[in-house]
Amino acid sequence: MQTNELTSELIKIDSSIKENANKAVEYAKTYMDNHGIKGKIIENKGYKSYLCEIGKGNKKIALNGHLDVVSGKKELFQPYEKEGKIFGRGAADMKAGCAAMMNTIIKLKDKNLPCKVMLQLVSDEEEGGNNCSQYLVENGYTADFVICGEPTDLGIGLQAKGFIRLDIIEYGRSAHGSRPWEGNNAILKALETFNKVSSLPFMAEKSEFYSGSSINLAVIEGGCMYNKVPDQCRIGLDIRFVPHIEPERIIKEIESVVTGDVVVNMIGSSVNIQPENHFVQQLTDSIREITHNEKLNIVAQHGSSDARFFTKKRIPSVEFGLSGEFWHGDGEYVLVQSIYDYEKILENFIMNFH
Repeated sequence: MQTNELTSELIKIDSSIKENANKAVEYAKTYMDNHGIKGKIIENKGYKSYLCEIGKGNKKIALNGHLDVVSGKKELFQPYEKEGKIFGRGAADMKAGCAAMMNTIIKLKDKNLPCKVMLQLVSDEEEGGNNCSQYLVENGYTADFVICGEPTDLGIGLQAKGFIRLDIIEYGRSAHGSRPWEGNNAILKALETFNKVSSLPFMAEKSEFYSGSSINLAVIEGGCMYNKVPDQCRIGLDIRFVPHIEPERIIKEIESVVTGDVVVNMIGSSVNIQPENHFVQQLTDSIREITHNEKLNIVAQHGSSDARFFTKKRIPSVEFGLSGEFWHGDGEYVLVQSIYDYEKILENFIMNFH
């Protein structure tokens, strides 16, 4: 099956829920089985990952991709191709990348490779990756170099912000709604706290690729009736911090301006790989050879990816993927030409890996 066709077949699977994300993983295994690749499915806490390996040698490359997507309208799972683009939920993020990785493995399975190549297809990256990629890393499914196929417009993503998801709970004093001065409005108090957090020192720190960290006020819960001053309010924050800042420092700064409680729900480490890395240089050479573009596109991502689980173990990992736009949006698409360029780059990189 041509890779654009395989991409469309994967898009048709509404993998925004765990059951269907697992079906996408099973579909991938069947497809690889039918093309002579004998892999396996590993299940952890109900989430499935597909693994296969080809080649031989002392060094290993891992190609890591996710088959789960964010939710979308029903029609987004009815892909179509127009003017050199494939439209649909997950087209760019990242079912086309997964399809390209799958067909690259199939093309190379009978070649005399200079290294081992492991394909990892997971089902929970959009939920944080803890049940699949993190589990794989913790159980020894690693490599000397990892490519996560997130969309990067055929550039190399050397950096990605870390993230902190936390709740701040502020407490006030209830009173009758007609006499608000007798109470202490916890919602207003929480909003004041948010403004203080937004002005903390960590927010002003810049880096080579980033103008600063960001905060999304994602959740606010407080109050229960019109005629009562609310005495409790919870706000949920999604913080994306520049790579050189330690998350523990951010949490301490936040705790210094919060009078109530701070509940940390999740911390995702940042990614920070140096362009001088030997494997990055090899990938750079392959990109230039295939695209004939001497100006390499170095990418710094605002979002996170499963690359962070590998870099946390000091395994050099980058994001490298296709060209497209509007991922997580209604107009998501991937450029068909970039799919085939991507396959050629991966093939060139693997065949020359050392």
